[in-house]
Amino acid sequence: MKKSIVFLLLVVLLTACQSGADKSESVNQTRENGGNGRLVIYSGRSESLVQPIIDQFSEETGIDVEVRYGKTAELAGVLLEEGEKSPADLFYAQDPGGLGAIQAAGLLIPLPQKILDKVPARFAAEDGSWVGVSGRARTVVYNTNAITDPETQLPDDLWGFTEPEWNGRIGWAPANGSFQAMVTAMRAVWGEEKTRDWLQGIQANNPKVYPKNTPIVEAAANGEIDVGFVNHYYLYRFLSEQGDSFPARNYFLPGGGPGSLIMVSGAGVLKGADNPENAQQFIEFLLSPEGQQYFADETFEYPVIESVSSSITPSLADLDKLAVNISLADLADLAGTQDMLIELGIIE
Repeated sequence: MKKSIVFLLLVVLLTACQSGADKSESVNQTRENGGNGRLVIYSGRSESLVQPIIDQFSEETGIDVEVRYGKTAELAGVLLEEGEKSPADLFYAQDPGGLGAIQAAGLLIPLPQKILDKVPARFAAEDGSWVGVSGRARTVVYNTNAITDPETQLPDDLWGFTEPEWNGRIGWAPANGSFQAMVTAMRAVWGEEKTRDWLQGIQANNPKVYPKNTPIVEAAANGEIDVGFVNHYYLYRFLSEQGDSFPARNYFLPGGGPGSLIMVSGAGVLKGADNPENAQQFIEFLLSPEGQQYFADETFEYPVIESVSSSITPSLADLDKLAVNISLADLADLAGTQDMLIELGIIE
């Protein structure tokens, strides 16, 4: 018995040292010895949000999962550089923009129809190369002490925040992938000139810059800012921890437009994957009732399968009435958005 354990440990150590063709061979050897192989994920979603569901998948399947975390745009750049030689099997992106860039480079393989059929067609790539996993809505978070009547004190759409009365009162995260996806939607709906005008209008109001959504919500609650541009679910995480006394709330812009964009996080299997079957199995797990209930209950995102719902957030059907009508393919030009933000001196 002890000899068997020592042998298995040696197999694991040798597997960790192998690469390229040797890596595939070691996976097969692991399976022959009773394991289920491995899976390498590049995740543009933060560790705090998705590591628990990844751990759950690993425990239930016996698949050894390795995750490289980073910003979606950053990892998309890495994958474009690595090409088909990337060690990653699956790209799990925060937004469609990063997936679109990889898709355009021909680095994703078509997913089986049984996976694509799990979600409405609007939540998957037209060519079937990636699929949405959970839905998120753009919204405005506001301080409830400064804004006591949002319907009269807040504008109907994002353009209203370019007015001088918002000088020094706004928080944004221009380097964040979801913010850049919103700007990409602006470019598709408003056009380049109006989008540039909006960005310059917000700049003129001296917004406070944050690295991501969470500190914007904290800043709104602390009174550092009166409003901030975020994804809806970050507020609900604070409310679940601190209760209804938390002094911030979401405002879903009644005028719709890019400020009411509904996005999906999504996943696709990479063309050079050594473990494509395990990658597909992971996507199926995320789209199972079990996986979707995790997103509804733990991260407060919108499930993308109809059999699961959230009792915490506003219904997706209600938000659909406000959301801009835009194809996910229109969110693929992340590079064009980044070029605009760099040109305006908003990001480096």
